[in-house]
Amino acid sequence: QVHLVESGGGLVQPGGSLRLSCAASGSIFSLYVIGWYRQALGKQRELVAHITRGGSTNYTDSVKGRFTISRDDAKNTVYLKMNNLKPGDTAVYYCKADGGYWGQGTQVTVSS
Repeated sequence: QVHLVESGGGLVQPGGSLRLSCAASGSIFSLYVIGWYRQALGKQRELVAHITRGGSTNYTDSVKGRFTISRDDAKNTVYLKMNNLKPGDTAVYYCKADGGYWGQGTQVTVSS
C-alpha cells in the first residue's frame, strides 16, 4: 500500500544541480530504509544512496561529495540533492522503500 512518486528530474548542463523528490502516500516513519537508485541506458539499476529511519546515510562512491540524501518525515518525502552533475549521472532515477516498493522514476539528463 506504499506508493512512491519521484519528481524533479530534467535536463541540466554539466556542473549543474537538481533536487529530486520522492513523495510517499503514507508516513515514511515506519520505513527503515528509503533509497535512490538509477538506471542508465545499457546498464543495470544501481544504488545511488539510501537513508534509514534514524537518518544514517550511505552513497555509492561515484556520487560521494556531490549528492546528498535527506528525509522530511513531516512531508513524507525523501530528497536527493545532486550537485556538480556529470554526463555519467544521466539515468532514470527511482525511489525504493522497504518491502520492494518502487516509484515510476524520473529522468535526469546531463548534457551540454
